[in-house]
Amino acid sequence: MEQTLSIIKPDAVAKGVIGKIFDRFESNGLRIAATKKLQLSRIEAKNFYAVHKERPFFNDLVDFMISGPVVVSVLEGENAMQKNRDLMGATNPKEAKAGTIRADFAENIDANAVHGSDSLENADTEIAFFFASKDIS
Repeated sequence: MEQTLSIIKPDAVAKGVIGKIFDRFESNGLRIAATKKLQLSRIEAKNFYAVHKERPFFNDLVDFMISGPVVVSVLEGENAMQKNRDLMGATNPKEAKAGTIRADFAENIDANAVHGSDSLENADTEIAFFFASKDIS
């Protein structure tokens, strides 16, 4: 059974669509094995997105991710990582297929509603960043 990390970003939290996004996960065979709402500190956001630190968008990404609360979740299921990526849609919501989370709830490429692990290796690292194994059931 695969696990992957999902983050509902500040824009989607502010819109009040957490339940609608959770419904997409559960309606598509993903179980929410752990979840919590939190406010990232600047240091936490920088550490989480450290892989992008040399990219020109890094500081804007960090500023966005600390602009409001986020909801982090461990999703579990068969092919969970890829299933979540498919449900999210393209990073740029203008390119996302109709019916995907980003097509339905994102404003633009910067405020794109959700984050999801892009590999099983990254999923393990990202899950461990937010959750102790005892917190996942």
